Amino acid sequence: APAMHSGMWGADATQTNVATLSSRGVRFVGPVDGPLAHGDTGPGRMSEPSEIADAVFAALRPRDLDGARILVTAGPTHEPIDPVRYIGNRSSGKMGVAIAREASARGAEVTLVLGPATIAPPPAVEVIRVQTADEMRSAVIDRFTAADAVVMAAAVADFRPKAPNDRKMKKDAGVPDLMLEPTPDILAELGEGRRPGQFLVGFAAETDDVEEGGRAKLRSKHLDALVANRVGREGTGFGTETNEATILVADGREVPMRAWSKTELASAVCDLIARFLTGLGVAGRLGRS
Repeated sequence: APAMHSGMWGADATQTNVATLSSRGVRFVGPVDGPLAHGDTGPGRMSEPSEIADAVFAALRPRDLDGARILVTAGPTHEPIDPVRYIGNRSSGKMGVAIAREASARGAEVTLVLGPATIAPPPAVEVIRVQTADEMRSAVIDRFTAADAVVMAAAVADFRPKAPNDRKMKKDAGVPDLMLEPTPDILAELGEGRRPGQFLVGFAAETDDVEEGGRAKLRSKHLDALVANRVGREGTGFGTETNEATILVADGREVPMRAWSKTELASAVCDLIARFLTGLGVAGRLGRS
């Protein structure tokens, strides 16, 4: 991760040495354009630490998803009540972002459809920002056919106001009578409309009967795998770095319920995808058109 003034970076000797090291397999991260010493601006600024860390992470991962196109959703959706209020949930987007980062590090071309979350997405993925369930559905459906694998890690709101108010509701007007309607079931639509050879992963968050509810969702949504999360316990689930989860696979395999870091769980999900796509001859095909 070099950092120096533009003149030094552009010098013939520097570029010759960079080319020599690159030919020997050394990977460089940056430098980038930006503010430099003495008020100057230009190439030579060190890449952000998070970008350097992602590059190191990618260099250490297996490249078993090379050539695969993977679509990931993450974060919550916000369903407007009025211009300042909404129905949403506690999802931080951390799980979906971890999966996008892992898949990208393993060579996949990743598109991340990200709801209104504050977490920063990985730098090497395409990011589509959305707010509502309808926006997420449109973004996913538009990209679904081209994807080799889809991971629906977003916590899409189940209900929305039937008639959102276009002006801020006043407190002194009394308690509003909100009529709700279901949001589109994106995962069910994908399960019904998938093409042969696609791998579809869903997520479920449950407080009770986690495995039983997960198996039912795995079957009803026509999924290849489902991550069933136990929520409602301190230290796991939404907004934390840990998930208490089991992985259920359509062929009957199960990974027993345990605590995972989100990074570990992302790796396990990508392992499933890689095994499936490698069997189809998709992963490993570089430079696909």
